[in-house]
Amino acid sequence: MGAVGGGWCRVLCWICLVSACQVPHSAAQSPQQWAKMRREMVRREVTGAGVKDPRVIRAMEQTPRHLFVPSRNRKLAYVDSALPIGSRQTISPPFIVAYMTEQLDPQPTDKVLEIGTGSGYQAAVLSPLAAEVYSIEIMEPLAKRAAAVLRTLGYKNVKTKAGDGYLGWPEFAPFDKIIVTCSPEEIPQALIDQLREGGRLVIPLGERYQQSLCLYVKTDGELKRQVLESTFFVPMTGQAETLRKKIDDTPFTGLVNGSFESANDRQEPTGWYYVRQAQTVRADSAPEGDHILRLNNSDQGRHAQVLQAVGLNGQLVSQIDAQYWIRTEGVSSGQSERQIPQMRLTFYNENRIAIKTVQLGHWRGTSSWKLEKETIRVPKRTRLAVLMIGMFGAVGTVELDAITMEVRTG
Repeated sequence: MGAVGGGWCRVLCWICLVSACQVPHSAAQSPQQWAKMRREMVRREVTGAGVKDPRVIRAMEQTPRHLFVPSRNRKLAYVDSALPIGSRQTISPPFIVAYMTEQLDPQPTDKVLEIGTGSGYQAAVLSPLAAEVYSIEIMEPLAKRAAAVLRTLGYKNVKTKAGDGYLGWPEFAPFDKIIVTCSPEEIPQALIDQLREGGRLVIPLGERYQQSLCLYVKTDGELKRQVLESTFFVPMTGQAETLRKKIDDTPFTGLVNGSFESANDRQEPTGWYYVRQAQTVRADSAPEGDHILRLNNSDQGRHAQVLQAVGLNGQLVSQIDAQYWIRTEGVSSGQSERQIPQMRLTFYNENRIAIKTVQLGHWRGTSSWKLEKETIRVPKRTRLAVLMIGMFGAVGTVELDAITMEVRTG
């Protein structure tokens, strides 16, 4: 196993988001056009999704994300989506960067440690918010490229290196804030030791497919935890992977909370992540149990979605029998006819590269509860599947319940 750092530390929430957005037809934009696109992205996908800190919002508006994206994907720079940056890695979606930054709460005198430099975008957002930023990246080509971009753009208070993020950066410890963009099962002791008293740590923790994004504050030498939301980051490699206690190698890990009976204090369904304009609600007419999932959107082009990943071994599982209950009210397309609510099941190989996407349903208008069923063939190279339920920019209300996925082996 390679040492940990940014190599596998990018969140996998780019799935199917690009088609939900209007993007420019050409990447040849003027600085003024890029700035306009950036402001619109922040309005719709950052402040519109709940980020409130004016300093974070300003940093997002001022950081030229398109310059951290390879030229072939530059036209998508201001879509709220992760994008490939080479070495099988991605740049994190703008909302995730903004949300984690807001929770980190960097101050002008802070020294911040980032585990997972990637493209350098997160470090660039942190730069105007902190005194010093130290960022570690496991993939040396990415580390070199990010350092060059940050240097060219004048981010003088950002220091990067290629190395093992599991060990932190002891030469410059202690740190006032630490942000981690990959998921270990437990917090590396080195990061605990290198966090200053009163400091904040934002990190995704948990199993391979079910994790919680957590905020820790160091008080009297102990870490006090606040669970922020369910999430899905790629696992931390290196020593974190060696020390992982639960290795999930079953053919199919199963869908969690498919009947939406469990929710957090914001009424968002537990076990599902990247929740936008979606809530569990009590419904007397629920086909199963007392609650359903409701997605609602009135702003054409805006996201309303939930996602969940499952482990799936295509060598052992040949087929999925999926079914769900669906009800719609006043559903119409968004900014284009392609923006229509649906489910999408995307299969990934062992390198986390998408190999197939299957669309389940295509919903319009108004309908009462109906049961939908579909049989899906599983590609043999599959090692991971992600189910996304979304409005994809459409407007109206979609309600779902009792989603199940049964697998056939052989």
